[in-house]
Amino acid sequence: MKKATLVTPSVQSLDRGLFILEAVAKSSDPVALADLTYLLGIDRSSVFRLANTLKRRGFLANPNGRRDYVLGLSIWRLSRNHDWSKMMISFSHEHLKTLAVSTGETAHLAIREGKNALFIGHHSSSHQLIVVSGQTGKLAPLYCTAHGKALLADCGERDLTAIFGTARLQSYTPRTVVSIRELAKQCARLKAEGYVVGDGEYREGVLCLAAPIRDQDGIVVASIGISAPVSRMPKELVTASASRVCEVARAISARWAETGEADEDRLRAATVSGDVIPRNAGAASRRDAICRPESQGWREAYVPRRNDQQRKTALESVAAAFALPKAGGK
Repeated sequence: MKKATLVTPSVQSLDRGLFILEAVAKSSDPVALADLTYLLGIDRSSVFRLANTLKRRGFLANPNGRRDYVLGLSIWRLSRNHDWSKMMISFSHEHLKTLAVSTGETAHLAIREGKNALFIGHHSSSHQLIVVSGQTGKLAPLYCTAHGKALLADCGERDLTAIFGTARLQSYTPRTVVSIRELAKQCARLKAEGYVVGDGEYREGVLCLAAPIRDQDGIVVASIGISAPVSRMPKELVTASASRVCEVARAISARWAETGEADEDRLRAATVSGDVIPRNAGAASRRDAICRPESQGWREAYVPRRNDQQRKTALESVAAAFALPKAGGK
C-alpha cells in the first residue's frame, strides 16, 4: 500500500505576514490597517502586530505617520542586492542549449535595457563550420533587431514614439526599418504570430528569429531566438525554426511563471538602466509601462473610498483581481 505524502504545515503567522506584503506591494496607494484587516479576515489587533513587526524590520513603512502602509526600504535593498537577470539565465540555460542543438545555429537570450536589447546568454552549435558569433554582454538597438522587437511585442505606435521620439531612426543597413509607423506594424504582426524575423536590418548577411518570453501576467520579460547566415536560412527552414523558437519561448515562460518569482518589476530592476520599477504596479499597469520611457509614471488606483458599501465592494474586487491566496485560517 502506497503511503500518503505528508504535507508540511505552513507557519500561520509567516503566511499572514507574507500575505500583507503582497497586498501592500500590489497597491499604488498606502494601504490602511482596516483594509488589511478586511482582506486577512482576522482581528484588527493581530493584523496590527503583524504589520508592526514588518515595519520594525523595515519591510513596511508609514509614509504619513498614520496606520497606512507602503513597502519599506528592506524590500528595496533585497531587490537591489540580487541580480534577477542571472535568475533568468539559470532558468533558460538548458532551453538555450536545446534550441542551439536542435536548429544547428547560435541561440541568444536577451533582456531590455533602455532603448537596447542586452544579450545575457548564448549557446553556439558545434554542427556548423560557420556560425554567428555569440553576443553575450553586448547591446543592440531594440527597433532593428529580432530580439529587440520581441521585447517590444506589446508596444503600439504611441508607445514606440514615447520610447524613440519622432525623428527618423538610424539606419544600419539598407534593410533597417527607420519609421515608427512601420515598426508598429511589425510589432502588431509579431504579437499575432508569436515571433519576428530580422533579415539583415542590423548586420548584413545575418538572419535572426526571436520570440518573447512572458511571465504569469503575460508581461514580456525577455526574448530568445537564433542567429544564422542568411544563405543557410531558406523560407521553409525559417518557418520550421520559428516554430521551434516559439516552442522554447513558451516552455521558458511556463517555467518562469510556475516558480512564483516572475514579477516583472523585480526583473526590470536589474535590466532597465538601473531604474527600479515599483513593486506596487499591477499587471495591466506594468504591461503598459513596458512600452513607455523609464520616466513615465505608474497608474493604478487601489480602492475608491466613498462609503462603507463601495469600499467593501472595491476591496472584494481587489482581492479577486490580485488573486491573493487565502491567508492562514482564523
